Amino acid sequence: MVSKPIKISSSKNRQSPLSRLHPNVWILAATSFLTDISTEMLTALLPLFLANVLGVRTAVIGLIDGIAETTASLVKIYSGSLSDRLGKRKPLAVLGYSFSTFSKPFLYFASTWGWVLGVRFSDRVGKGIRTAPRDALLASSAAQEQRGFAFGLHRAGDTLGAFTGIGLAALIIWRTQSGATQLSRLTFQTVVLASIIPAILAVIILTLGLREVEGSKPSKAIPISLSGWNMLDRRFRLFLGVMVLFTLGNSSDSFIILRGQERGLSVLQVMGMLMTFNLVYSLLSGPAGSLSDRFGRKQMILTGWVVYGLIYLGLAFARSGAQVWALFGLYGIFYALTEGVAKAFVADLVPAEQHGTAYGLFNAAIGITTLPASLIGGLLWQGLGAWAGFGPSAPFLFGAVLALMAGGLLRFTVK
Repeated sequence: MVSKPIKISSSKNRQSPLSRLHPNVWILAATSFLTDISTEMLTALLPLFLANVLGVRTAVIGLIDGIAETTASLVKIYSGSLSDRLGKRKPLAVLGYSFSTFSKPFLYFASTWGWVLGVRFSDRVGKGIRTAPRDALLASSAAQEQRGFAFGLHRAGDTLGAFTGIGLAALIIWRTQSGATQLSRLTFQTVVLASIIPAILAVIILTLGLREVEGSKPSKAIPISLSGWNMLDRRFRLFLGVMVLFTLGNSSDSFIILRGQERGLSVLQVMGMLMTFNLVYSLLSGPAGSLSDRFGRKQMILTGWVVYGLIYLGLAFARSGAQVWALFGLYGIFYALTEGVAKAFVADLVPAEQHGTAYGLFNAAIGITTLPASLIGGLLWQGLGAWAGFGPSAPFLFGAVLALMAGGLLRFTVK
């Protein structure tokens, strides 16, 4: 069965913003909702599994996160460019989600950190294949005056899935080891088995419901080279450089999870902390995206980075697990103000025929920077930070300083 393309109309009418959204926005939001139920059930527990069950040090945990995200990033560059060349986004999106779904069950057998790395590597390859084509299709499925709202709604679905997945994992923990301060292998294996079902449902919905957008056509892809880089809008290139600087200080959120445990939170309380974060993120993503349509993307991103810097300062000086919990809940405000808005901003800066390539480079730049960011975070936590007297506070202080620098550059260089 061949999917028929659907025409996008940018004309305004008196319908509500929700009713004017293209069906693809709802399909992609539902797919991300189910996928994140599956993914967050596992990734929320992976730092605890590595530290509590396998006895892995934080520097290695940072390395695993960094390698996994860097892998996805390199794949994103080529999948985005390929989707521009083919003029088709859906096949790559379906392939990427399917690849990730196939890899997750193997975590059930993980007995060393190398095994975890292998599964995370495979899962992130799938993410790398799907992300840029999916974002390009989402951008093409929304009129420009609704683009921020569409990306915000997609992030809301994604994050609501994370909230639900963490809640299900917390329920399993409560039933198997309530009150425990250390995660057990049996509990983790039970969560792995439960995560398979929503991942399969997501692939089915995406395959049956997603449609290519009329107007998407094969184009000459921008080469992945210096000459190709120079063909992109200068504002996009500047924005990408600023995002790299910011991301260098934004180490893996695994360190916030470990910070909560280090300050006295039990495993079940850590899950509650993560649920709080995702609930705030989910509730605010749609409104934040809509506000960016009215008041500008850059202003929303700058506001989000100010929130981020203040929260990271708070995490550096947090004295109790309750304080870490509260700060991590507020951390959802930062994500709501920046994640979907930044992707909508990318679509504003480049023409539609370059969306795949632009999203590939955007996601790749952030993902590749995650590797040194996570390594720096791990070293600051256990090595340099302890030597300088800051200890676990060091990665959060570092992140706050770089957020301030990146905000200044964004304010004065990207017009």
